Amino acid sequence: MEKNELIKTFVQLGTILTTLGERKSWSGLNLGITEIEFKKLNEIVLRQKVLNAWFTEENVRNSLLALGSNMNEVSLNNWLNPYSFSTSPKRVAIIMAGNIPLVGFHDFLCVILSGNTAICKMSSDDKTLLPAIVQLLLTFTPSLENRIILSENKISDFDAVIATGSDNSLNYFNQYFGKYPHVFRKNRTSVAILNGSETVSDFEQLGHDIFDYHGLGCRNVSHLIVPKDYDFKSFFEGIVRHGNIINHFKYGNNYDYNKTVYLMNQHKMLDNNFVLLFESIELFSPLAMIYFHSYQSQAEIDDYLALHKDSIQAIVGDDYIPFGSAQCPALNDYADGFDTMEWLSELQIGEVS
Repeated sequence: MEKNELIKTFVQLGTILTTLGERKSWSGLNLGITEIEFKKLNEIVLRQKVLNAWFTEENVRNSLLALGSNMNEVSLNNWLNPYSFSTSPKRVAIIMAGNIPLVGFHDFLCVILSGNTAICKMSSDDKTLLPAIVQLLLTFTPSLENRIILSENKISDFDAVIATGSDNSLNYFNQYFGKYPHVFRKNRTSVAILNGSETVSDFEQLGHDIFDYHGLGCRNVSHLIVPKDYDFKSFFEGIVRHGNIINHFKYGNNYDYNKTVYLMNQHKMLDNNFVLLFESIELFSPLAMIYFHSYQSQAEIDDYLALHKDSIQAIVGDDYIPFGSAQCPALNDYADGFDTMEWLSELQIGEVS
């Protein structure tokens, strides 16, 4: 299939996902689908919270908007231009996580646009969104049918594997898929580096990096690196607009549990009634908590980042990525910093063993 044809297909898909993400209603929209088909997609979005309580309408639409915004002709062409692919496509298994909606879509996009076949083992926590998207793709480009296989169960007959899961899953991945060319991903999280010059508006945006998707993604900030004797007053003022998160029963249960445990152990915390701040050099904090530690020099920051480089996904701050943008990665902002498209290119020409 010609690359240009594929790009046009995903551009059309991107327009639909963006429209859904922006909550637009049908008013004669020119999306390449009917009003009935559009309304069915909206129903699927609304039904997610029944299938997975973490997948609220807001979370699903945020994910669709982030994905759709990237799928425009300029972005796709600029992303793909550096890569070369042979005419020897492979069957690539994608073991998908289910912590946030469509978290495995970028891997799927890479495999399809590189000319390979995607064999997707979907997470039981996210098993209806991707099939709905694939149905759209097949509506636009029926010839993709032989290059997309979706399964909730065991998969087989593949040449390579991309697998995403927890640290505990890594042993499983190595045991069952280690003999194949592979990309294995484990737990990661994100950090924010503050310098004391941030405004309340900056912290309002940082709140998105922390609380979007209820803090469940690897791009969610779970640790703050702050100047010594830092005053958190402006931070709490800025994030207050995200306080409704406490009304989600699963998040609220985590907040209550962690607060109870830390109080029983007489740990000193900062608390604004929807998130807990606790001083610790540990990188990963429990859900509904944020760890923080202080620094006195740039060298201390650099040492901490170097120590945890294999566990940090994104770094937010004045000298890093902007506040509020952690959940909107570009197409070439690969998970774990590993160039999936380059790996797929090498896989096709036999340089990956």
